[in-house]
Amino acid sequence: MRAGRRNLITDVAGLRVGQAHDPVLRSGVTVLLGDAPFTAGVCVMGGAPGTRETDLLAPDRLVQQVDAITLAGGSAFGLDAASGVADGLRAMGRGFVVGDQRVPIVPGAILFDLLNGGDKRWDRNPYAPLGRCALEAAAEDFALGTAGAGYGAATAQWKGGLGSASCMLDSGITVGALVAVNALGSVTVGDGPQFWAAPWEIDEEFGGIGLPAQFPAMAEVMPMKRQGEATTIAIVATDARLTQAEAQRMATAAQDGMARAIVPSHTLLDGDLVFAAATGQRDMADPLRDLFQIGHAGACCLSRAIARGIFAARQMPGDRQPSWHERHG
Repeated sequence: MRAGRRNLITDVAGLRVGQAHDPVLRSGVTVLLGDAPFTAGVCVMGGAPGTRETDLLAPDRLVQQVDAITLAGGSAFGLDAASGVADGLRAMGRGFVVGDQRVPIVPGAILFDLLNGGDKRWDRNPYAPLGRCALEAAAEDFALGTAGAGYGAATAQWKGGLGSASCMLDSGITVGALVAVNALGSVTVGDGPQFWAAPWEIDEEFGGIGLPAQFPAMAEVMPMKRQGEATTIAIVATDARLTQAEAQRMATAAQDGMARAIVPSHTLLDGDLVFAAATGQRDMADPLRDLFQIGHAGACCLSRAIARGIFAARQMPGDRQPSWHERHG
């Protein structure tokens, strides 16, 4: 397994990512856009999710493909980001055809960043315009760290961020991950620089520090953020041709990557969620083997993306947490 050329989710052919954020608001939006509609699934394992149109992603639903997936800050207000994305897609002539109308299908998920020091005293919800701007910025290259949906994110002790990673399988299939890390848990071993995701690191992509020689003794964990302030939201993607049920299984397998990189994860106070996207540009030569490998690769990529998001975050005036780079870079 090796990293893709960009080491971003956009190494999966047919996908682009757009981002927009507001430094006064201290929040933002990230959009995964397909060049064409793509198959999608979802797996929710956190106890406090915030979502839009995820019911459509069940394998027995009418709509089998989506146009984009939106990740946003803003808690429930951030769900409106998908409305801005849908408006932009409709203007492009995209969407599910119903008579002479087109209805863009844009599932979305949000994280809580309302208490991060930004100015949230808006008269009109700012997330729809941010979603439209993010859509219009969609490209193959995009920023990590303090960007998009991860702009105002936080973790147990470090500033959060937006991360991505990819890998190429020997079968020729590409897998990638995109994540906004705003976890209740910790991405590092204690206060040290070592990332829990270190065993899956490729080419020193988040410092090459490895793991400590000895882990601290297991102790009872107390939440370091207040109730409702957490959630890690992610997307794993592949260029393989998957059914909606297979995409859902990919998302489920990728949740293991979150548990490997954040301790603890999937708590009652997190809204941890993973979307899956499959562009269908490559047929599977051996479906059983390939699906097995795609699930494992999705988990590995998600672990790496989580660490990369924290590693890339940078300090800004007024931050309420130090960035990993400020303390250990």
